[in-house]
Order: sequence, then C-alpha cells, then structure tokens
Amino acid sequence: MKPLDPRLLRYTRSTRGFVIITVLLGVVMAVLVIISARLLSTAIVEVAQGRADLATSIPVLVGLLAIIGARAVIAWASETIAYRTSARAKAELREAALDHILRLGPTGPASTDPGRVSTLLTRGVDALDAYYARYLPQLFLAMIVPIAVIATVIGFDLVSALIIAITLPIIVVFMILIGLYTRARVDRQWQTLSRLSGHFLDLIAGLPTLKVLGRAKKQAQAIGDIGDRYRSTTMGVLRVSFLSSFALELLASLSVALVAVTIGVRLVEGGIAFSTALFILILAPEAYLPLRMVGQHFHAAAEGLGAADDVFTMLEQPLPATGDRTDIPTRPSLLVEELTVTYPGRESPALYPTTVTITPGEVIAVVGASGGGKSTLLRVLLGFVAPTDGRVLVRGGTSGDAERTVDLTELSPDHWRTRIGWVPQEPHLISPATTGATTVADAVRLGRPDASIDDVRTALAAAGVLDEIESLPDGVRTVIGDGGSGLSAGQTRRVALARSLIRPVELLLLDEPTAALDGASEAAVITALRAAAQSGVAVVVVAHRPALIDIADVVVHVGAPELPERLSPTERELLAAEAQADRSARGTLTGSGW
Repeated sequence: MKPLDPRLLRYTRSTRGFVIITVLLGVVMAVLVIISARLLSTAIVEVAQGRADLATSIPVLVGLLAIIGARAVIAWASETIAYRTSARAKAELREAALDHILRLGPTGPASTDPGRVSTLLTRGVDALDAYYARYLPQLFLAMIVPIAVIATVIGFDLVSALIIAITLPIIVVFMILIGLYTRARVDRQWQTLSRLSGHFLDLIAGLPTLKVLGRAKKQAQAIGDIGDRYRSTTMGVLRVSFLSSFALELLASLSVALVAVTIGVRLVEGGIAFSTALFILILAPEAYLPLRMVGQHFHAAAEGLGAADDVFTMLEQPLPATGDRTDIPTRPSLLVEELTVTYPGRESPALYPTTVTITPGEVIAVVGASGGGKSTLLRVLLGFVAPTDGRVLVRGGTSGDAERTVDLTELSPDHWRTRIGWVPQEPHLISPATTGATTVADAVRLGRPDASIDDVRTALAAAGVLDEIESLPDGVRTVIGDGGSGLSAGQTRRVALARSLIRPVELLLLDEPTAALDGASEAAVITALRAAAQSGVAVVVVAHRPALIDIADVVVHVGAPELPERLSPTERELLAAEAQADRSARGTLTGSGW
C-alpha cells in the first residue's frame, strides 16, 4: 500500500494538479512555521531580558497573529481543494473502472462477482475522501517541514539538528511497520465487507426461491454471521489505530524531550545562547507534528487506499486484442474456422475447435451440454473474447463487398457491435436515462435512444409481445422495476428481443431465449426469430429445447470430444435424432471435436 500510488496519477488527471498545489502550499506552510517560531522566541526573549515591553512588542505580536491567520487560511484552502479534487478524482476513477469493466464484458468481474464490484465502486471509492482531505496533505507536509526545520536548526545548533535528523527516521520506521500490520487488518476487513455484499446481493436475487423452499431464515443467519465477523474485524482495525497513534505520540514526545534535555544541559553550562535555545525548543516539535498527523490519518485513509488498489488491479486486467478497422462489409457472412478458446489459468479449452458458416437469413442453433462452450462462442462473436486458435472471418455479402474479407480481431469492437443485436440468457430491462422510473418504452429505447413511440411499438410487434404490453394499464408507458419486475419472464425476454430489433442489425445473438418460458411465450419468440431471419438477419441462438432446434437451418454442436459419453441416454437419442434430421434436410455443420 504505497503512500502515493503512481497509478492514482495515471488514472485520475485531477490528482496531478492537486499534488503540485499541495507541495507549493506545504513549502509556504514550512516557511510560515519557521518565521512564526522565530518571531515568538524573539518576543519572549526581549520581554524576559527587559529589552522590550508590551507596547514595543505589538508589531511582533501583530506579525505573529498575521502568520497564524495565514496558516489557518492555507489549511482551509488546502482542505477545500482536497475535497474538490477528491470528488473529481472519484468520478474519474469510477468512470475509468466502469468503462474498463464494460469492455471486459461477460468475462470481467461484473459477471463473476457483481456484489464486490458494486461495493468497490461505491463505498470503497468514497473512502478516498479521507485520503485526499487528510492524509495526502499531511504526507507532503511530513516530507517538507522536517527538512526545512533541520536545515534551519543546522544554522543555529548542529547537535540539535543531528538529534532531530536521527530520531525522525526511527519514527518513520515505526510508521512503516504499523502500516504493514494495518494493511493486513484493512484487507481482511475489506474482504469481509465484499463477501457480505456479494452474499446479500445473491440472497436478494434468489429470495423468492429461498422463500418457497423454506431456506430464507437460514440465509438470514448466514448474513448475520458474516456481519458479526465484519464488526469484529472493524473493531480490530480501530484498536490498531488507537494503539499506533499512541505509539507515534510517545516516540515524538520522547524525541522532543531528548532535544529539550540536551539544550537545557548546555544552556546551564553556557554552551548555547538563551535566544537560540528557545527558538529551537519552539521549532523542534513542528518537525515531528506532520509525522504524527500522517500516522493519525493513515488509518482513516487505509480503507480508501485498499479499495483504490483493488480498482487499479481491476483496471490492469488485459482487454482482448482488438483492431481499429471500421470498414465492415455490408450484410456479412461469418466464417468460423477451427475456433478454439482457452481461458488463462485453465488447461482444457472452454471452446473446442469449432467450424461453422453464419449466413444472413439463416437460423443457426448452437447445441451441446452445459460447459461445452456455447456462451464462449457468442462472446467471441461479440468481440469480448479473443480466439486462442483459429479465426472468425467477416466476408461481404453484397456485390460490392463480396470479395472483401476481414478478420474479426481487426475490427473496432464498438463499430462491430452496432451491427449486432444481443439478448442474454437473463436480460435486464433498464432505461437509457440516468434518472427517473423505467417504462417499457424506455427499456426498448436502450437499443436506440432516439426511437419514437411508433418505433417502439413496431419493435414490440416484431418480438411478438405488443398486444400483451398494450393490455397493461399504461401500455408501453407502464413503469417496470429493475430486471423487468412487473412483467412475466416471457414478456421480459421478448421486450429484450424488441430492444435488439429496434435498430437495424445484421447479426442477432441469443443465449437460450426460451428458457423457462411457457409454450405460448416460446412460440412467440420462435416466430420473431424466423421473421428476423426472413428479413435477412443472421440469427445465432444457443438452444436446449427441441422447438428452437427444429426451426434452425444449421445446427452446430460444441463441446469436448468425450462430452457425448457424459450425456444421458435421452440426451444422446435427442442429439442423434437432430443430427439425422439435419443431415437429411439441411446438412449439419459440426465442430471438429465431434
């Protein structure tokens, strides 16, 4: 946990200017500290030795008050700038993290651990306020003021300067040791909070099922146990904070006492002038004060530093290799040639060598057992996963583009995705607006924010759900909840399909669009898919149910070579019947592993 992580300067531009301003204010503060100590010691000596009275000391006192006021103004300005910088830096960090997470797509942390990500980007990033407003300014003061004090004291008394120079590193060493110990505690606290957040998010999502199965109370007890661990960990961090502050205060006090004792002995022996001794005694504590304040504010900033470190780790996750070409052929066909994907850290491929031609106007059904690579194939086509071996070629379908072929990895993913309609297995209906309630029309407009109400109705009709939506109390303006609550599962999937169809697309990807639907809803989805294919769209659908496979023009099987042996007899018979039907009617394209 670095005091000033260089990655913070790289990902948050506002921090760079803040560092420069804080350093300049620190230099001014150090100069004012030395001047105020000199003025105060001079006034006391003059009065004590009878060379001045209250009237003659007024100019010195006024100057001293002015410096105290200037120090207060600088402290106020520093804190104000720090809070404003913190707000900008947090916004920049969240924007960078969200953009990176979205580019990672379904292989990123938002899919694997959404609870941890949401906690990290909300409370975790918010904890940076203490880092910017308290810790970072004191950190720079701790580097500037002690050096300025030692440089000043050297000109008056070499012995006192040596004592300060020797004792300061001892305090720094103790701060480092305390910081290392604190980091382990804070990491444990943060992990517990992330686990609690993830568990709570999963519990809320599955609460209806848990209630039906009578397991809700058991999960409430589990959350209570995690909450108790988090409370215990937090109290442990606070205990370390208090003890470490006490240790730093004790070390700083002993160091100042050591300077005072040596000066006192030499003053009695006549080895140092009274004015010099008093000036050093007033100035010496100022050398240790910034270090004590750094130690005090470190614990408040530790949570923010730990969260920022996790955000930086997330930002450093490599994105799939992509190109920048935007010359995408019109009405393209996709040639998937011996495509293989192996995720980092895994020995066996997530997608075994697969070959298929995806042609406009056809429905391609991707079948195979769970874990065989169906979703991975869609991720490659979406541009979120780069092939480990093999390739995907985009070939022109019109007369002007017929001879032009582009590798998918050479295309700009943003431009490529404008040609794709995507319906995940569990679609979420959200609004393109950042505020306000989400209506059915808003959820559909996410596919094309400038779409009119007539365009929304046309897309809903194409998805086979317009009549059901119009029967709702407010029709397409009916307010729905997060994830489509207020609509049935079939309506939610078809509204998500309408969201993909509201803009012109040339490739439609669907991941089990009829899962958990009744017969009528399934029939409506199948009708919509056939209509999309007849309009010239290439439709790729992950299918488990026979009704979807029956309408497919091409069936591609994916999975490991030995996977069929693990299927149940019923599944093997079904796949064998599908293969025979496809060979006799349309011809089946299969992965080479089969």
